[in-house]
Amino acid sequence: MGLREFVLTRSINIFHVSSGSCNNCDIEILDALTPRFDLERFGLVLVGSIKHADIMLCTGSCNRLAVPIIKKLYETMPKPGFVVVYGACGCSRGLFKDSYNTLAPLDEIIPVDAYIPGCPPKPEATIAALVKLVGKVRAGKDIRS
Repeated sequence: MGLREFVLTRSINIFHVSSGSCNNCDIEILDALTPRFDLERFGLVLVGSIKHADIMLCTGSCNRLAVPIIKKLYETMPKPGFVVVYGACGCSRGLFKDSYNTLAPLDEIIPVDAYIPGCPPKPEATIAALVKLVGKVRAGKDIRS
């Protein structure tokens, strides 16, 4: 059994990165983990270290201080690793689009595999997107095409 097959037979670990968010997206992520929505029933577990993560879940618009940290976290994440952008600010910089402090959307900084739009996205959208991503990964499909 190769490394990729080993990774895909166990729980998928998610590392949450906040790169300058207003905390609404962070609250909705925590809401998806509560017993009402129970994200863990799909094998998705929030972890505290990027070195144990399969998915990096990014919220907020990347400001100047966060860009080198996000790049370093992405390089530290074990491969195969996937990046999911959560919320309107991460997808398109949202209401911070014309701000001097935000350089670019996250997909111009690191490769992004999935987007969960909304301000903030509902827990149902979070669950649907992450389960679809995990299903594609376990089926062996190339999600970046």
